[in-house]
Order: sequence, then structure tokens, then C-alpha cells
Amino acid sequence: MKALVIGGDGYCGWATALHLSNKGYDVAILDNLARRHWDDKLGVNTLTPIASIQKRINRWYELTGKKIELFVGDITNYDFLIKAFRKFEPESIVHFGEQRSAPYSMIDREHAVFTQVNNVVGTLNILYAMKEEFPDSHLVKLGTMGEYGTPNIDIEEGYIEIEHNGRKDILPYPKQPGSFYHLSKVHDSHNIHFACKIWGIRATDLNQGVVYGVLTEETGMDELLINRLDYDGVFGTALNRFCIQAAIGHPLTVYGKGGQTRAFLDIRDTVRCMELAIANPAEAGQFRVFNQFTELFSIKDLATMVQKAGATLGLKVEINNLENPRVELEDHYFNAKNTKLLDLGLQPHYLSDSLLDSLLNFANKYKGRVDMEQILPKVSWRR
Repeated sequence: MKALVIGGDGYCGWATALHLSNKGYDVAILDNLARRHWDDKLGVNTLTPIASIQKRINRWYELTGKKIELFVGDITNYDFLIKAFRKFEPESIVHFGEQRSAPYSMIDREHAVFTQVNNVVGTLNILYAMKEEFPDSHLVKLGTMGEYGTPNIDIEEGYIEIEHNGRKDILPYPKQPGSFYHLSKVHDSHNIHFACKIWGIRATDLNQGVVYGVLTEETGMDELLINRLDYDGVFGTALNRFCIQAAIGHPLTVYGKGGQTRAFLDIRDTVRCMELAIANPAEAGQFRVFNQFTELFSIKDLATMVQKAGATLGLKVEINNLENPRVELEDHYFNAKNTKLLDLGLQPHYLSDSLLDSLLNFANKYKGRVDMEQILPKVSWRR
């Protein structure tokens, strides 16, 4: 099977590309390398020193004998995109190629517009490439649990059966996104759903929770294969940020009271979920939605877990409750379903003390690369 990983130089994309290659897939990476450019513009660096994409791919070949083809370009450029498709002829299109930070999308008008154009237009170009020349390929698209918001009812997997005025129907689950980034993902979902319905293409939308961790079987093989790990207030995700803050002696930055409940998963499960979705493709004309997470935690519970894990390593970890820069409910009902990937055979890695110890030790190894000026949030939803 030929799998094209769009956004394969990023956090989830790089780990997925190596995992699929290791499992015997013929893999190509398509990326415009913008993620590195955004770091430069923000004046931040990943905690881990990542090599260039060319050096990464060459090292993978030296270690495994497996080749990964590289296409450097932008999916919002349709001419480039269709030429790459024609050259590689993908059977599966794994789509990570979007601006994925809610804070980045809320910096100002420019960043909001960029996020919407980049994400929505890029995905729409992929859909047209599939429709026009690759109708039998399968799109596996990274969505987000943030599309749903925090409704006061259970969150189903993409669809919900409703009864209204004595009639029943199964409809897309209502969306309540919390940023211009999350809104772009909602627009993607609507466009993909529409394209499947009218053109008969096949797609799976994986609404992913917050990812933590850095090492997979493949990225841990060699220093040149190591994945990025973000700790800053724009691109860093909660658990990764907390572990790095604990390692450098900075109080954990809990927004508001920390009562926000979110879905989480280990990056080792991200790559496995992608593999399962590819190996079990949607039917022609079908738009499937899987909720891709393994556990639910409140932010304050995560902080407490890191505090306890730090104590076992001799770290004195404090927790600071900051004014919440986001506009979100901090105390709410949150119960999401996640059975479809488990039914396909996912065997989750649950968050444990040993994993937290490992992540804390990893953060400690590279703590000399931390820029203390990048720890606190700088983006406010209300400004």
C-alpha cells in the first residue's frame, strides 16, 4: 500500500510516516516545512534538536533500508499538489498538513485568516485531486475533538440520532469550536462530508484528543530520528508543557481553575490509529468519523499527576493557576465515546506513573534548550 503523509515533517506526521514505513507501507512525505518557519517567526525552538527533513529521511534509510520519497511544496498550490499525486499515486492520503495551534490562530486577524485559508483550501485541493484523478484512494484526515466543544450531552463519534417533532434522523454531531483553528477543522469536516456524498470518494476523519509523549518505536531508534517536542505557550500541548515546566523548576501553568476536561492519547496510539484507519478503509461514498483518544482528564488532575511524579524524582513542583487566556467553560460535563478504533483493534497506552517518569526524564535531558521567555501564554482570545 502506498501512503502519502501530508505534513510528514510535523509532530504527529513524522512519527506516523516512520511507523507506516516500518510496517511495510511505501511511504512518501509531502510538506512545505512551514512548521519550522513558524518557530523562527515566533522566536522559539522545539525542546529536542530536530534534524532537517532530508537528514531524517536519509538516516531512516541507513538504519532500515526503507526509502521515503519527499515532496517539498504547499498543498494550497494545486498545480504542485496534483503533480506530486501523479508521481506517487497514493492509495492512502494521510493528512496532517494544517496549522494546528488554537493560540496561533488567535494571535490577530492575519493569523486567523492564514489558518482558515491554509487549512480549508489545502483540504479542498486534496478533495479535488482525489475526485479528478484518484477516486479510489482513501483520505485519512486528522480532525480534532475540539470541533465538538463541551456540550451538556454525551459526545458521539461524528453523528447523532435525534428525534424532533415525532421524526428521527441521524445527523452530523453539532459543532461548538473554540478558536479559528477549530473552526477551520469544522469547515474541513463539512467539505469532506459533502465531497464523499456527491463524488463517492472515501474518507475517515480522526477527531484526535490532546497528544502527549515524544518517543515511538521508530523515533527512538536514533538521535537523528527524534521527534519535535513543543513547550511554548503557542504550540505546546498541556501534558508535554507540564512535564517540561516541572523539569526546569517552573510552576505548572494551569489556566483558570483547571476544571476543563479534555481527551488525551499517547503519540504511540496516534500512529497506531492511523495504521488501523488505513488498513480498514471507508467504503466508497462513506465519510467515517472516529474519536481518537484513550482517556479523559481535567487539566488540574493532569497537573497534580505531574506534581506527584516529579516528587518521586526529587523535583519540587508547584502549580500556578493563571488567568485563563481562552474563552471556555472551566466546569462542564464532558463524556465522549471512543469505541470505533478499539473495535478495530487499538490496544491503548494509558497514562501511567512510569510514562510520566520517562517524559520528565526526557524533558530533563534537554532542559538546557528551554527559553524561559516562552513558557507563559502570550495570546489572549479577547484581545
